[in-house]
Amino acid sequence: MIKCYCGSQQDFANCCKPYLDGVKKAPTAEALMRSRYSAFATHKADYLVTTTHFSTRKHHKKEDILEWAKSNQWIKLSVLDCTKNTVTFKAFYLDDELMAQIHYEHSVFKLEDGSWFYVDGEFY
Repeated sequence: MIKCYCGSQQDFANCCKPYLDGVKKAPTAEALMRSRYSAFATHKADYLVTTTHFSTRKHHKKEDILEWAKSNQWIKLSVLDCTKNTVTFKAFYLDDELMAQIHYEHSVFKLEDGSWFYVDGEFY
């Protein structure tokens, strides 16, 4: 069994994979954010596009998402803080030159018709 990329210490098959496969909906903003990290790690650009809120989706091209996901080696996710609609996290990765990087973001999410969506984020 593969541990989930999101850092939950659960098996991927029982954690984020059902969300990525469309079998289940993420029940919280944090679960969606964790599943989106797993989507970057597994190059699931379609999931990243469909879980982006329609109001900001035009700013996120599938090709660009996929290129960024594939050009980096995703190391780990650290969730620092959560509220009902926000998640602050650090995503650790190696860039295409194998330099250690940290993506530090405070993300905003929105619940609509029973589904969570990523709206936007403030980067640090």
